[in-house]
Amino acid sequence: MSDHGHSHGAGDVSASECADYLERIVYFLDNELDEADCSVVRAHLDTCNPCLEKYDLQRTVKQIVARSCSEAAPSELRQRVMFRIREVQVQIREG
Repeated sequence: MSDHGHSHGAGDVSASECADYLERIVYFLDNELDEADCSVVRAHLDTCNPCLEKYDLQRTVKQIVARSCSEAAPSELRQRVMFRIREVQVQIREG
């Protein structure tokens, strides 16, 4: 057993090593690691369920944020927001 509650078989990994992998997962998700580092992270994820779960959660959050950012607001909402912005601009100029 490792010191944070999961077994890796022959090569137990410490909590601090998992913390290092978890930091790298962000870069892994953004395709910002070279192939050698990607292979190391993949190998760790294949043997460490807690890190794999955190990777899956991060990937899901990233997908949801990306999808949310790509959706356009309905035109009626955009028009209301733009109208309100213009109102505030007029108030500032007149104020």
